[in-house]
Amino acid sequence: MADQSIPQTRALTAPPAEPVGRTAGDGITRRRLLGTAGATGLVLGATGGAVGYASAPAGAIPLTSVGDGRVPFHVKHQPGITQPLQARGHLIAFDLSPGAGRKEAAALLRRWSDTARRLMAGEPAAQGDTDVARDSGPSSLTLTFGFGHSFFGRTGLEKQRPVALDPLPDFSSDRLDRARSNGDLWVQIGADDALVAFHALRAVQKDAGSAARVRWQMNGFNRSPGATAHPMTARNLMGQVDGTRNPKPADSDFDRRIFVPEKGEPGWMAHGSYAVVRRIRMLLDDWEKLSVTEQESVIGRRKSDGAPLSGGGETSEMDLEKTDARGNLVVPINAHARITRPDQNGGAEMLRRPFSYHDGIDADGAPDAGLLFICWQADPLRGFVPVQRKLDRGDALTPFVRHETSGLFAVPGGAAEGEYVGQALLEG
Repeated sequence: MADQSIPQTRALTAPPAEPVGRTAGDGITRRRLLGTAGATGLVLGATGGAVGYASAPAGAIPLTSVGDGRVPFHVKHQPGITQPLQARGHLIAFDLSPGAGRKEAAALLRRWSDTARRLMAGEPAAQGDTDVARDSGPSSLTLTFGFGHSFFGRTGLEKQRPVALDPLPDFSSDRLDRARSNGDLWVQIGADDALVAFHALRAVQKDAGSAARVRWQMNGFNRSPGATAHPMTARNLMGQVDGTRNPKPADSDFDRRIFVPEKGEPGWMAHGSYAVVRRIRMLLDDWEKLSVTEQESVIGRRKSDGAPLSGGGETSEMDLEKTDARGNLVVPINAHARITRPDQNGGAEMLRRPFSYHDGIDADGAPDAGLLFICWQADPLRGFVPVQRKLDRGDALTPFVRHETSGLFAVPGGAAEGEYVGQALLEG
């Protein structure tokens, strides 16, 4: 999980309230409302109605920084890759409908890009907006679009398919549901508000129209911004601090490891990245039978603060050679944190940006819960694959997880003003 600082909730000064009784019929749009609120965000009435949409009594509650956050759509790298972890996420894959090809795909990406631009700015969708997010700010909404291996055959663009998009090899820990894996098109949605995220999910599905049909869809979550006293690395559903060693944009080699260079191959992938998506079920009943000491030995880090078992704080360098009084390695040879270190995998590195998930309780009482693992890299054959192969050979965590779905997607660079995502591929 990405080691990212999460913005804290803060109360902002409220602008003057609109006259009581002012409604949407008075011509106040969501975009105008956001513009009026400016840096202070929206103002909610005591009953939850936004000023401009419903009456606002005295003492209205100002929108906090959670709702006020806005991510630009027109950027060099698509949004949703380097932003801090978001509280709510949806992953959805589509297959093009029978008879749909390159022309229909281009029209769909044009619709999706316009919808993403509007919703990320806090505006309603162009057509048939459901009003689900009517009272909300953008809440750091991001939409990210990618292409699967099968997309290129369906659109006659096989010659433009990247070599890096070759199917992932089989891994011994895989128990994959093929119906919930891969897909022609992939969309990642993230936001710091559940209704804003669902609003975007519904808009994307409606925009697909007759051009594409849903192949699979998954829902995830993370810690909410402001839930801790100060910014902290997130925890996964095993209770472990997860993401301490994630690469950071400030690292000198970050772009080289995560993004396709401007003059890379193929050209339409310039400034893009590759996303590996895995639904990893955590066998929590088995995990929770372990003592804290046993759990820490599996991971190689203290559960309380994420520090390596060799000592220090969370970000201290792990001493892989340190032994205890009996000569045993302090960080076990099969500890997860040891095996996944880039310097133990030929420098292989990826940006992990996952969501946790919980899809109910099985008939035997076991929770269907775990991690929607998403990692980003310039080349998955050099990033994800060597690390997963090494995990297959002896990771102490393997008995407590099950890889149930998998996908690999080529995510092109961001769209320039007046363009849509993937335009260089579909119109090149």
